[in-house]
Amino acid sequence: MRDETIFVTGFPGFIAGRLVERLAREGARFLLLVQPAFAERARSDVERIAGETGSDASNFRLLEGDITREGLGLSEEDWAQARRAATSVFHLAAVYDLGVARELAERVNVEGTHNVNRFALSLPSLRRYNYVSTCYVAGRREGLILETELRHEAGFRNHYEETKYRAELEVDALKARLPVTVYRPSVVCGDSRTGETAKYDGVYYLINYLRIFPKMFRFANIGNDSVRLNIVPVDYVVEALAALAADPRAAGATVQLADPDPLTTRELFDVVSQNLVGRGSLFTLPPPVVQTTLSLPLNEKLTGLPRAGAPYFFLKQTYDTSRADELLGPHGVVCPRFPDYAPALLDFVTRHPKL
Repeated sequence: MRDETIFVTGFPGFIAGRLVERLAREGARFLLLVQPAFAERARSDVERIAGETGSDASNFRLLEGDITREGLGLSEEDWAQARRAATSVFHLAAVYDLGVARELAERVNVEGTHNVNRFALSLPSLRRYNYVSTCYVAGRREGLILETELRHEAGFRNHYEETKYRAELEVDALKARLPVTVYRPSVVCGDSRTGETAKYDGVYYLINYLRIFPKMFRFANIGNDSVRLNIVPVDYVVEALAALAADPRAAGATVQLADPDPLTTRELFDVVSQNLVGRGSLFTLPPPVVQTTLSLPLNEKLTGLPRAGAPYFFLKQTYDTSRADELLGPHGVVCPRFPDYAPALLDFVTRHPKL
């Protein structure tokens, strides 16, 4: 990516920040769209990234703006300069919240993506438009979800899923006009080597639930054998983005960045329990009992297991990764197995109980 000038949305977010650091090591230049509220943090992160990667500070330019505004909220000068310079776009900015209100999800995920699409269409030297979606555009569908599939009428569990689906529909339509690559990560967790993460959601709800009273809570497994919760570490996602953005074979592709062999929720529970107390569960609760209990407001207050996330513990979806595996194979990028990096995640949570 040494010859690229990369326009990035979502900085200084967790994935975007790590991606910028990864690509900076290859000598890339960056135009980083940053909301004014995060400008100070962004400047601090850029200074750190430049120092750690040995990059020249001039390789990073912060552009204050907002994807939800016309022209991305950029000044006329910044808009013109970004159009002239940008050769690659990474659109990561979105509301990643299962309980997001409809209006906010619509404004950020749909209208924001529409504005970034217009920007990408205006670039005279665009080599690749990289859009980060989610496996959960599949909504309420069940069974095997193919990378080649998108449109469906199964419905959605929340506004996050629905708006990311509608945004991907618009990006997918651009494949006829632009070199687009769509990436669908599953549930992203911390780094598989260091355990580092930016927030405790997804699998961390289960981890923190078991950490309340590990010796007692581990007895009753709240998972089941009919559902697999697909989890991928952030370093795998970042390596996949970096590899495929520079791979001409990925232009026009949609890839699902998911674990090709995910654990069942029962197995996941036992892996966390084994790492916490050295023992797995003694018995498994009936799924209907667990599902009903997780839906109670009082249970959410007592256990920290959010009602918005409860349906994903009973989501009978699996994600085809054939195209992703084919493209990533030559780059040596492989999704690690959860049992291999669970100790790193738990160690980080133990050392940082509050983020």
